[in-house]
Amino acid sequence: MKSEYFSFHDSLIKIAKASVEFVTNSNRPLQLNLDDYADILKAKRASFVTLNKNNVLRGCIGSLTAHNALIIDIAENAAAAAQRDPRFPTVQIDELGQLDYHISILSKPEIMNFNSEDDLIDQLRPGIDGLILTDGNYRGTFLPSVWESLPQPKEFLSHLKRKAGLSENHWSQTMKLSRYTAESISSNG
Repeated sequence: MKSEYFSFHDSLIKIAKASVEFVTNSNRPLQLNLDDYADILKAKRASFVTLNKNNVLRGCIGSLTAHNALIIDIAENAAAAAQRDPRFPTVQIDELGQLDYHISILSKPEIMNFNSEDDLIDQLRPGIDGLILTDGNYRGTFLPSVWESLPQPKEFLSHLKRKAGLSENHWSQTMKLSRYTAESISSNG
């Protein structure tokens, strides 16, 4: 069982890396044949791929809902993190050997019920919950790994509001939050 688990993780990292290298070298997406992969890799799952260079964020793109086979989702998100994260220039060929890959495989989001901001904050599980915030046209998400840099629930929520384009003290009856968990896989251990 353990070797299957590591093989699963290794396969996902290899797919992400191959996708980034292929799109960076050819400016075209990596094409995968699903018939070449085990069923566990073909299950519909949502994922995020984060690229780091020298322990600094270099790109992060993902999907919040499952709409593709996991390996396709990871390949597409890895290429997008390298080429289309609007916060960064595209990854260059000379950077490829310096990248670390982090994959988050998301659970299905569950809607949270709360009657105040304090109630919501009390329900948050630091280090466990990823959050999706929506209010009208405003939307943002933080992966569970963001708790490492924002360990206090109030601070986590305030920064998520800002990421979504709202003020840190924003509160409305139309605001919705969903939480999810994530299985994390890293190329650097």
